[in-house]
Amino acid sequence: MTIRSLAAEVGVAPMSLYRHVRDKDDLLDEVVDRLLSKAWQPSASTADWQTWVAEAAEKLRGFLANQPAALHVYLQHPVVSPSAIERMNAMMDVLRNVTADEEVARRAYAAIHTYTLGFAALQASRSVWMPANDDSIGLAEELAGYVTPTQFSAGLRYLLEGIEREVRRTKASVGAELRPGTNDPE
Repeated sequence: MTIRSLAAEVGVAPMSLYRHVRDKDDLLDEVVDRLLSKAWQPSASTADWQTWVAEAAEKLRGFLANQPAALHVYLQHPVVSPSAIERMNAMMDVLRNVTADEEVARRAYAAIHTYTLGFAALQASRSVWMPANDDSIGLAEELAGYVTPTQFSAGLRYLLEGIEREVRRTKASVGAELRPGTNDPE
């Protein structure tokens, strides 16, 4: 696709499109943002933070794995479109509420986001992969089978359980510091 071919398709002059977008990548970013705005929002309650985060991550994974243009945009540069920022802020709010620590929430978000993007990219690439006819076909098929929505959910569960352990550990160490006589310098 080119701006010129798109302009011809919609029956306008190419310069008309350039009044609204800088280039093809800018146009693609806009399209992906509009698609994302309808695709990422979980229906789970934020009160059950793990279910909410898992659903938000699953929706992003499905969106990216099934929309090659969106995956392309996410792999080309950090996406800071309005819908992506809304999604990130919602995730960070949920993680901040559960961790009560900005740095822990940021690290948790980064782990979940990176896992989701990487998994979607691998899943999308495996969807067009065909095994070669040789002795390694069984192992290759087994490895390709690790890139399924079920496996994504299992891996995400490991991440969320790790975050939960980190939250409990942090709260326990803060609680120990606040108990009288445990670390009292007086």
